[in-house]
Amino acid sequence: MNKLLVVCTGNKETRFDRDYYATKHLALALECWGKYGLDAAEAFYPAGEGDGWVSIGVYRFKNRGDVEVALAAPETERIMADVKHFTDAAVIMRSLFEPM
Repeated sequence: MNKLLVVCTGNKETRFDRDYYATKHLALALECWGKYGLDAAEAFYPAGEGDGWVSIGVYRFKNRGDVEVALAAPETERIMADVKHFTDAAVIMRSLFEPM
């Protein structure tokens, strides 16, 4: 199993709608990427000010190559177009974590 971590950076002034992200955006990702191996998606938030980040999304894929296939899929454009509905974070960083 492989995980794609998406970190939205920002501070206390950064607009981030946690409810929209957790209920609508993650559901959209599952709808669009499910056929590419996405099994689950979860949202995590900082307990305090976040030290430069406002959320972490964890997207769990079945197989090693599924993340790259999903990111290259035409449905990814729809997912990325949805970002403006929940945040104005200036930077979104992606990292792939896979078992050692």
